Order: sequence, then C-alpha cells, then structure tokens
Amino acid sequence: MSALSREEIDRFWRDGFLVVENSVTPAELAALRHDFAGWVADCTDHADSWGEIMDGRARFDVALDRSGTSATLRRVNAPIEVSDAYFKVMRDSRVTACVAALIGPNVKFHHSKINSKLPGSDTEVKWHQDFPFTPHSNDDVITALLMVDEVTDENGPLEVVPGSHRSAIEPLWHNGHFTGAASDQAAAAWQRQAVRCTGQAGSVCLMHTRLAHGSAPNRSARPRTLFIMVYAADDAVALTPNPVPNRHDGLLVSGTRSGQIRSQSFDVAIPEFPAGASFFLQQLED
Repeated sequence: MSALSREEIDRFWRDGFLVVENSVTPAELAALRHDFAGWVADCTDHADSWGEIMDGRARFDVALDRSGTSATLRRVNAPIEVSDAYFKVMRDSRVTACVAALIGPNVKFHHSKINSKLPGSDTEVKWHQDFPFTPHSNDDVITALLMVDEVTDENGPLEVVPGSHRSAIEPLWHNGHFTGAASDQAAAAWQRQAVRCTGQAGSVCLMHTRLAHGSAPNRSARPRTLFIMVYAADDAVALTPNPVPNRHDGLLVSGTRSGQIRSQSFDVAIPEFPAGASFFLQQLED
C-alpha cells in the first residue's frame, strides 16, 4: 500500500510540494530530538565549529549568539554518519516511503543536514531553486524537510511558490557575479506568490528540486530545526560533486538497482560553479 493517497500524489506534482503530518513515529522523533539536544549541549565545549565530514569541512557549524558570548549550533552536516536515529529515519521511515511513492519504486539517498534557526536568528535564505546546486541527469529529485520542531508562521518557515517547479530554472549569475540566488526581480515575483509550509513536529515537507523557495529569519521565541534529506530516483545520475559528501551517497533506500540512466533536456544549461561556490552550497538552508 502506498504511503500517500492518489490525491496527495497528484497534489505534489501539481504544486511541487506536499506537507505530510506524522511522517515519523513519536519514538523516532524523540530520538532525533535527543541526539540534537546532545549536540547543542556540546556547544558549551566548543567556541568554534568542530568535527569533520569527508571533504574536511566542519560537521557541527556554530555561531555566536546576538550577545556575542555564547556559541549556538546552527547546522549539522551529514548527521546520519554520527547518529543511528538520523540514519534510521533517512533509510527506513514514513518519510522514505513517501518519497518512494512519488519518484519510486527505485530511490537512492544523496545527502543530508540539519539546519536550526534559534530564536531571534538573523538567518535568511534567499530565493532559489535547488536543482542548479545538485543537478542530475533528470529532475526526479526530492528534498524532504522533516520538522524536528513545530514550524510556525513566525519562526522562519520554508516559503514556496506552488507550481514553480514547472517554470524555467532561474540563473545564479547576475551582472557577472555568482550570487547563489535568483535575481531580485524573480525573487520579488516569487515572494508575492509565496505560501508558508508550517506544521507540527514530525511533519515533513516534500519539495521538488525545481521548486522556488526561501525563508525569512526566526522572529519568534521558539527554535526551528529541520532535518533535511535529499533523494533521487535510481535512474537520475548526479552531474556535480555532492555538496555534503558522505559515505552513504547513493545508498538504495527503496526498490532495486535499475541499471538505467534516464536523461532529460533542461531549459537552461547547468551552471559551472566558480571558485568559492562551495560556500553557497553549504549555506543552502531552506
């Protein structure tokens, strides 16, 4: 039996996103929160980012709070490598089953991270589409944003433009400079059409790789933590290096290996990232 109804599947392909409640069990959610709380507590022993992922970047990314005196955890790169709880949810949960219902049956994992906006955080994600950052031979690529905390209108929710996954891919270069974001004109147009993706902790927002999205700062007194997992159909081949390299890249989480590669033509060329573009790849937070 499919994890999603026919109406939900149709809504995803119409709008480019779908919010699903209760995408993990209470026990799974509690385990995710437990591990994240432990990492937050570890910040008291680290004034700077610490740990290391495969490309040498820090696993645990910290920033000073507004007082400039305390370090706070804002990102965990590839948490599935250091947490059984996060690995289990990525590989075998209702989240995985929902993704398989949309782009399966054969689905593989690409990368993951945790992004947390603490109360009063100034973090703002400019409008963009993910596909230019993680291009594949076809666009059967889905980002699953699991709400570890309740996401409200006030704590910096994901904002999306329904149907924009069927539109052109906006360039990341403007006036000869790589910005990692859509133009001001495109961003303004998208903002006028934006809807917010909110939900109770344990909900997941499934987002098509071409969907226009961004998010505002957290203006509330409550944190907003997302466990972000990216999946692709098994016949979609990555065309650029993984922005969060990890030892589980390409892990089959549903179905079987097809041994096939499906190519698709796109309305713009895949951009060639300049030196230093890894900064933008790391900063994509949704």
